[in-house]
Amino acid sequence: MPTYERETMVRSSFDDVWAFHSRISGLEGVTPDWLGLRVERVLGPDGQSEPDVLEPGSEIALSIQPFGVGPRQHWTSVITDRECEDGSAYFRDEMVHGPFDRWEHTHSFFADGDRTVIRDRVEYELPFGPLGDAAEPFSKPGFAAMFRARHRLAKARLE
Repeated sequence: MPTYERETMVRSSFDDVWAFHSRISGLEGVTPDWLGLRVERVLGPDGQSEPDVLEPGSEIALSIQPFGVGPRQHWTSVITDRECEDGSAYFRDEMVHGPFDRWEHTHSFFADGDRTVIRDRVEYELPFGPLGDAAEPFSKPGFAAMFRARHRLAKARLE
């Protein structure tokens, strides 16, 4: 299964970084403008609209329109796991509806003194079976641009 990983160190406390990424405002804050993100709906695991923290079972419906070109791509993800203990934490979201056959994104955070390591790992499958498999090498530059921008924005917001 194809994967993409990126890691960044930010000069901010673990607690601040974890709190920032635990809310939908964190997603909005690290998404580059050129993706044209629109958060359509956020539901907590109990069905509560706009929960304070994205806990397991939270559902996020969003759409993107990269560079304002083409139709909006609609995407729904569910937070499947979330743990925080002893200076390390992670949460995982899985796409349940969207443009990929599979998308599992693990967001990990590790305390390093007064700094924090942010690590993204995405396991994915492109649509269209063998055709998507053949196109997979061409997906890496798009992931790299998006996650480079996300990590740059995280540093700008948190440092």
